[in-house]
Amino acid sequence: MSAEALVRQLRTELDDGGLRGSFLVRDLKSGHELGIDADRVYPIASLVKVPLAAATLERIRLGELDGATQLEVAPGGVTTPGPIGLTRFRHPARIAVDDLLYLSTALSDGVAADVLFGLTPPAEIMRTLDGWGLSGIAVRHLMADLVDTPAERFDAGEVDLAHALAIGAGTAGRGHRLAQLDVTRANAASARAVLDLLQALWTPSRIDPAVAAGVRELMAHNVIRHRLTPDFASDAARWSSKTGTLLNLRHEAGVVEHADGRVFGVVALTESRVPAVLQPEADVLMARVARELRDHLRGA
Repeated sequence: MSAEALVRQLRTELDDGGLRGSFLVRDLKSGHELGIDADRVYPIASLVKVPLAAATLERIRLGELDGATQLEVAPGGVTTPGPIGLTRFRHPARIAVDDLLYLSTALSDGVAADVLFGLTPPAEIMRTLDGWGLSGIAVRHLMADLVDTPAERFDAGEVDLAHALAIGAGTAGRGHRLAQLDVTRANAASARAVLDLLQALWTPSRIDPAVAAGVRELMAHNVIRHRLTPDFASDAARWSSKTGTLLNLRHEAGVVEHADGRVFGVVALTESRVPAVLQPEADVLMARVARELRDHLRGA
């Protein structure tokens, strides 16, 4: 099957499954790539923790921060199901910067990420990305903003109403009544911009090799592995990734390193038009689409 025919088929499968998205798979050694709407911009939710980690490690390298410095962190106070780590702590804790990086990136801990944002604010992260020659990723706000949506205001049995609002309140220009879903106000990027960051981390020339290795190691220890991991991890492949989830958005970005030496960056940014919180079928579908794009490139 030609690449064009495959993309048409996968678009149909996504639509039939109630999804659309920005997908891109790239051979990080040859530069060959295949995608679906790879330049479409989405709010990236917790994917922003990857540039946050990179910028924090860069400041540690420069001596502006000390990874061993311990900070007192207030408890997250979140009692609803879902969040993990410090976000669910009930008492203050003292955590080193290095350990906050692990919690933020590998566990997707929002409170840990916001402590790091307190050290390296969004504007500083944008300056760091610009200094590395990376564009297309907008870092604008903290993770706390992502837990201030209608989903937190409805009773548990009515959360589908928040998803219905997320689906129906967008504009043709990618604006949205909810700031967290408005690409002009949210942390946002396209699949291509996120993959450019992954490329810079896995083939470092612009980013210091030690900084890049630190981010790769954090992503290799990602504990959220229900989305793309089943289609990319194996005894013969190392999968390192970061997920992002917000209302009807489900994302994952990662790199698969095969035992034969082939290395592929994979980014899937998706939005569902099904007003439901739990959608395992959506995770399965986005993983299958990403894998088929990778398989086509691998066999080319």
